[in-house]
Amino acid sequence: WRTLYGGDQFAGREDLVLDPARDAAKIRAFFVHPEWARRGIGSLILDACERVAMAAGFTRFEMGATLTGVAFYQARGYTAGERLNVPLPGAEPLAVIRMEKIIRP
Repeated sequence: WRTLYGGDQFAGREDLVLDPARDAAKIRAFFVHPEWARRGIGSLILDACERVAMAAGFTRFEMGATLTGVAFYQARGYTAGERLNVPLPGAEPLAVIRMEKIIRP
């Protein structure tokens, strides 16, 4: 699997260019401040990410969702896959769920 989460500053990341015919577009994590939650902002961000990925030829999307985001992504057509425990320095591991969505052309 190509890198599912994390920024460019992390060692060990695969930074190869993704091929829409073979790979899933990676939707990176985003968070909406709790005072602005449930106003459609997350949906607007996700829609923009998906539109750009589709314009580049992708028909499959994946992300690593925190437990609090799983229901949101499922409501947007994503299915939950494996659970990963991401090690964090000086803290408990962060539970991340691999989420995937396939767009039928």
